[in-house]
Amino acid sequence: MSDWLERTELLIGKDALNKLKQAHVLVVGLGGVGSYAAETLVRAGLGKITIIDGDDVDPTNKNRQLQALDSTVGQQKAHVLKERFLDINSDLEIRVLDAFMEPDAMHSFLLENQFDFVMDCIDSIKPKLSMILILRRMKFKFISSMGAGGKMDPSKIRVTDVFKTTECKFAQQVRKMLKAKGIDRGVLCVYSEEIQPKHALKLTDGTHFKKSFYGTISYMPAMFGMTMAAEVIKRITANQ
Repeated sequence: MSDWLERTELLIGKDALNKLKQAHVLVVGLGGVGSYAAETLVRAGLGKITIIDGDDVDPTNKNRQLQALDSTVGQQKAHVLKERFLDINSDLEIRVLDAFMEPDAMHSFLLENQFDFVMDCIDSIKPKLSMILILRRMKFKFISSMGAGGKMDPSKIRVTDVFKTTECKFAQQVRKMLKAKGIDRGVLCVYSEEIQPKHALKLTDGTHFKKSFYGTISYMPAMFGMTMAAEVIKRITANQ
C-alpha cells in the first residue's frame, strides 16, 4: 500500500504526523459540522476516533451533511461514516456510539475513557450546554461549534472563547446559560460574526430540542467543521 499520508508529512513533518497517529479524538454530533470535522481529522492521519450520534440520515440532510445520500437515507449516520472512514484509512481505530447520550451516561462514558481532544458538534442548545458543563468539570480539552445556520460568508468564521463572540444568537444563548452556572470564560468555539437574516429563520413544533432553525447553505457547516478540525490538529501537534 502506498504511503497515502506522504503529502501530509511533507507539510507538517514526521513528528507532528506521529502525534496525530497516536491521538484519540471524540466527536459528538455528526451533522453538517461534525461529519466534516471528523473526516478532516481522519484524512489528516488521526489514529483513533470515537464518534457519537443517535440519528438516521434524512433526505433534508443532503444539502449539508457528508454522509447524506439517496442511497444512505434511513441508515444510521455514525455507521455510514464508520464505513467511509475505514475506506479512507483501514488502520484507523474507530468506535461508534449510535445513541443520544443523556448527561449521566455521558459523564460515565468520559470517566471511563481518555481523549486528547473532544469536538462538541451538537446543534441543540440544552444538550450542548450539558456537554460543555461536563467537559469543563472533567477538565477535558475541547472545542465547541456555535450556529452555522443563517450564515453564508466564510470570511466571517472565527475561533475564540464563546464569551468573546459577536453576532451569533446561538452563542449568545450559550453564554447566558453558562453565566447562570457561574462560568464566564474558558469555552473555545468556532462561530461566525456574520449577522443572520430574519427571513432565514423557521419556527418548529419544538421536537428534537429545537423551537426553531435557520436555513443552511452547503459549505458553511462543512467549513465550521473543518475549522474546528484545523484547530484540533494544531493543538495536538503543538502539544498545547
